[in-house]
Amino acid sequence: MNSATKKLFSKSNTGKLRECIIREVFMKEREKLGSRLGFILISAGCAIGIGNVWKFPYMAGQGGGGAFVLFYLIFLLMLGLPIMTMEFAVGRASQKSPVKAYYALEKPGQKWHIHGYITLIGCYLLMMFYTTVAGWMLHYFYMTATGKLSGLSADAVADQFTRMLADPGVMMFWMVLVVVIGVVICAGGLQNGLERVTKVMMIALLAIMVVLAINSFFMAGAKEGLKFYLVPDFGRMQGVGVVSTLVGAMNQAFFTLSLGIGAMAIFGSYIGKDHSLMGESVRVVVLDTFVAITAGLIIFPACFTYGVDQTSGPSLIFITLPNIFANMPYGRLWGSLFFLFMAFAALSTVLAVFENIICCGMELTGASRRKSSLVNLFLIIALSVPCVLGYNVWSWDGFAVFGGAVLDFEDFLVSNLFLPLGSLVYLLFCVTRYGWGWENYKAEVNTGKGLKVHDWMRGYLTYGLPLIVIFIFLFGIYDKFFK
Repeated sequence: MNSATKKLFSKSNTGKLRECIIREVFMKEREKLGSRLGFILISAGCAIGIGNVWKFPYMAGQGGGGAFVLFYLIFLLMLGLPIMTMEFAVGRASQKSPVKAYYALEKPGQKWHIHGYITLIGCYLLMMFYTTVAGWMLHYFYMTATGKLSGLSADAVADQFTRMLADPGVMMFWMVLVVVIGVVICAGGLQNGLERVTKVMMIALLAIMVVLAINSFFMAGAKEGLKFYLVPDFGRMQGVGVVSTLVGAMNQAFFTLSLGIGAMAIFGSYIGKDHSLMGESVRVVVLDTFVAITAGLIIFPACFTYGVDQTSGPSLIFITLPNIFANMPYGRLWGSLFFLFMAFAALSTVLAVFENIICCGMELTGASRRKSSLVNLFLIIALSVPCVLGYNVWSWDGFAVFGGAVLDFEDFLVSNLFLPLGSLVYLLFCVTRYGWGWENYKAEVNTGKGLKVHDWMRGYLTYGLPLIVIFIFLFGIYDKFFK
């Protein structure tokens, strides 16, 4: 053994050598997505959720139709798009899950990695109530497809939602089914499980939406509904309040992409460097926006045709629309397709976040994918129980300030704390010299073919965007507790 070899294997270098070997082995064995399309559809599936359907159309209609949509798109480009590139960049540069990514990129002695563990907590919190809501979609798909809502009066249809919430057995069954479906698919592997299923599900989701939208165009109230939804009406915006509308558009643009808990970062770690991350992020944002806008194309013609209010939240999905389907020609068919689309939208988010959780578990413990999946199967079911019981057995008036139930409290924690503050951490880590730094971020995000980040953007991303995110966070707290 020569002197150089002896030095390499000296006691002082053994730890570093072992770490390098382990890192290299992991890097070689790390799974990758099989295609660019898979990456875009999975990332879009994570962003696309039920908020695209039961919140965006209502806000657009109330806030001046096309005027709201215009400002929403502007804020989406100003807020959501750059932060998405940062999550992707952190994931791709580190080639690790969000819980370990900071370790690979931060400077010695820094504590950015603490946020990695917080992102994992945020993912668990999201799944603690999102699995239940996804279960609602499957339940209503079953109810509609089997004709159990056919022929019911308006009051009877509304009563079905109340009865579901009051029955812990029904909600528990569908919640467990969602968790089992999600974990089994993720346990099948990145390419053979998650990517293969998500591709089919997302393509089906988009196809169903197009079919539903075309059907809506032929309804009697289509012209009036589409005019209300898409034609800019600044008078209606002024009636609601210009400032309130702009803040609403800003909030929706920020929260629609589910940034801040590492849900996007994980997929950045699964892709190569052939394409720039700005271009890839634009494609994801376009798909998310397409779903949000198309949801309005489905809903407003139906609401105006049958003379019902465009109410927001669960009442729109589970009371208003089922009543419309009950009175619509071939309503059973269209209702089944609608709830199938909603189920796919919810499940695509569940699958994406499950993948994040399972991968974090693998990296933290060294466990196999199947073992991490099995542990999380039981863990997520257990953590989701409070949300299920929060509407019946564990209902408590103390949750009234958050909306009335355990779900509302959990949603508040994710939407008002973890997402904005997490996004702020990713932002500061990428653009300040105290973190990864601008030059490193720019080099990573610009690697590959496609749209680039330029130095003239640096001022806004370093100073302007953090202030906007802080405003969104503070306004959310004010709106919840002091308005």
